[in-house]
Amino acid sequence: MKAPRVESLHHAESGTWSHLVFDPDSGIAALIDPVLDFDIKSGRTGVAFAQRLLDLVAKHRCTVQWILETHAHADHLSAAPWLKQRLDARVGIGAGIVDVQRTFKPIFNLEPDFATDGSQFDHLFGDGERFALGAIDAEVIPTPGHTSDSVSYRIGDAVFVGDSLFMPDAGTARCDFPGGDAALLHTSILRLYQLPAETRIFVCHDYCPGGREARTETTIGEQREKNIHLRADTSVAAFVALRQAR
Repeated sequence: MKAPRVESLHHAESGTWSHLVFDPDSGIAALIDPVLDFDIKSGRTGVAFAQRLLDLVAKHRCTVQWILETHAHADHLSAAPWLKQRLDARVGIGAGIVDVQRTFKPIFNLEPDFATDGSQFDHLFGDGERFALGAIDAEVIPTPGHTSDSVSYRIGDAVFVGDSLFMPDAGTARCDFPGGDAALLHTSILRLYQLPAETRIFVCHDYCPGGREARTETTIGEQREKNIHLRADTSVAAFVALRQAR
């Protein structure tokens, strides 16, 4: 399986990793989970980090075809609209965003005409949908549990898992948002664990347990063996009991 090149930038204020992934031969690329700066004290947004992503695109002479969101984020704002204005790229997210919008519209008392059909995005990806970055095949893997719309993007030998998995010493996602489901997340992660052990995993967040340096890359094999929340030998009995209790 062909390997894309991945360049990741860390947004320290939110602990978020944004990724530029591209076919090294053609330069066809995607930006994944781009962050918009936000100053909570002033309530102002900024584009300094997003500009760094554009600079990275220019450095590698990439042509960005997709701006991809792994899910609707609760801990940072997305720079996708700003980047779309500057790149001839489409913004994509999982089709489950429709459920998220319908759930959160009354919670946040959004205006009556706020659309809950995902029309704010250029494309809603379905289960198993495929696309390509140049000569590199890509596949969409729904991984709900953290949120209803969570998806992972397998691009060549690399998978971008959003918040579903963190680095092995940080475990797995939280499931306490409306629509979150720990048992569903368990099923989603087991689906990822079926991928080859050498598959590269790129996470969306790293909170640096123990004060170590921020990391973004691991492998399926490392997750199976070392993830503190869900190693491959973890009993599923607790998850079965949770589902039955509901």
